[in-house]
Amino acid sequence: MNRRTFCRTLATSAAMAASPLRAAPERPNIVYVLADDLGWGDLQCYNPLSAIHTPNANRLASEGMRFADMHSSSAVCTPSRYSILTGRYCWRSSLKKGVLNGDSPNLIEPGRLTVPALLQSAGYRTAGFGKWHLGLRNDPSTDFSQPLHPGPLDHGFDHYFGIPASLDMAPYLYIEDDHAVELPASSTPGSKDPRGVFWRAGACAPHFKHEEVLPAITGKAVEYIQQRARQAAQPFFLYLPFTGPHTPWLPLAKYRNQSKAGTYGDFVTEIDDMLGNVMRALDETGQAKNTLFLFASDNGADWKPEDQARYAHRANADWRGEKADIWEAGHRIPFLVRWPGRVRANTVSKELGSLTDLMATVAAVTGSALPANAAEDSFNLLPAFFEQNRKPIRDHIVMHSNGGMFSLRQGNWKLEEGLGSGGFSPPQTVEPAEGGPKGQLYDLQNDPGELHNLYQARPEVVDRLATLLERYRQQGHTRPM
Repeated sequence: MNRRTFCRTLATSAAMAASPLRAAPERPNIVYVLADDLGWGDLQCYNPLSAIHTPNANRLASEGMRFADMHSSSAVCTPSRYSILTGRYCWRSSLKKGVLNGDSPNLIEPGRLTVPALLQSAGYRTAGFGKWHLGLRNDPSTDFSQPLHPGPLDHGFDHYFGIPASLDMAPYLYIEDDHAVELPASSTPGSKDPRGVFWRAGACAPHFKHEEVLPAITGKAVEYIQQRARQAAQPFFLYLPFTGPHTPWLPLAKYRNQSKAGTYGDFVTEIDDMLGNVMRALDETGQAKNTLFLFASDNGADWKPEDQARYAHRANADWRGEKADIWEAGHRIPFLVRWPGRVRANTVSKELGSLTDLMATVAAVTGSALPANAAEDSFNLLPAFFEQNRKPIRDHIVMHSNGGMFSLRQGNWKLEEGLGSGGFSPPQTVEPAEGGPKGQLYDLQNDPGELHNLYQARPEVVDRLATLLERYRQQGHTRPM
């Protein structure tokens, strides 16, 4: 039995062991586009004062639903991707803080059910194009001259084309399915040019060009959509993790000076245009009407106070902090959903949600049962999509910072275990003063900017949330089993 067959068999047997499948589903195509470090305030449909024109995201919002209270499970890249594909908080894995490197070993545990594996068992073709950043093989440092197992094909993808990690992390090369397209036999001195145009020195494939990656993966995704239109009887799942607007900010010439937010804004303009290419491919092949389309960011924007001082643009809107932080800007993200005829156009949901919720949602879409040992932190968002929920789908949500700081949100209350940002914003950590607060507590309804720490003023709320957070850490799941 080969690896792909094993993956499909594992997903099918696990689901059937849990309970039989529910009533026959519609089985729409599912397209999941994930921007990298796109801020809540970058899109005009979220922030009318954005200095960046985003017509395609605006169109997606007008044709579907915009979530106003959606969160990444972590404020940085790798953990968010782990949570999206497994429905499980990444801090339950071996990665307790930070992100993987470009040559790190595979993070997803052997035998763990993933979204694409679940969809394979429901009869879908599955493909991914873009930033993987979940590790390849099990070497201490990945040997790219060898078959890349475990990798995307071992976690439910029939086909994958992209790059190993972030676009500023060596080695720089393309991978396709289970092999390197071109070995990193050359090197780059890196780039430390003006703010944002940055990548690390290291090994590089001879023909690799950073600015060509985003158009290349989008072009591959468009080709895949066109190919699937010729085999429309079988639904498909397309996962498209963009490489931007994460550094390096390298917009192509046609996008330069198209925004009022500098090089970063121009790069977001390119991101929006790539999104539009995918949307047009669905339109032109007649598949848009039967496609559940989701667009999100993996965490907040890498937008610092000096950027904000230079441009009349707030990439994270008025939320406090930036990417990597436990504060809202680190993990409150744009999230757009379009499903013609099912999700009402031009609607806004205030439902609390997490990127971990993809697996439970697509399981509901396809009528698949979730086994008890999978998707431990995933909740079904379909009632919110259909505006049928009479009570909150989630009672709570757990967030995590780059430095490993925990936060628990319940209702309007948000508890943060520690002082400081836990991420990139100064101060990253603060030692509690004698007699002072040991953590942070905010009432987001009355204080969305997290300016007034109520940790000492509301000890009963602190105790309740701290107890709940510890319970969720210890019991191994937050989804009702």
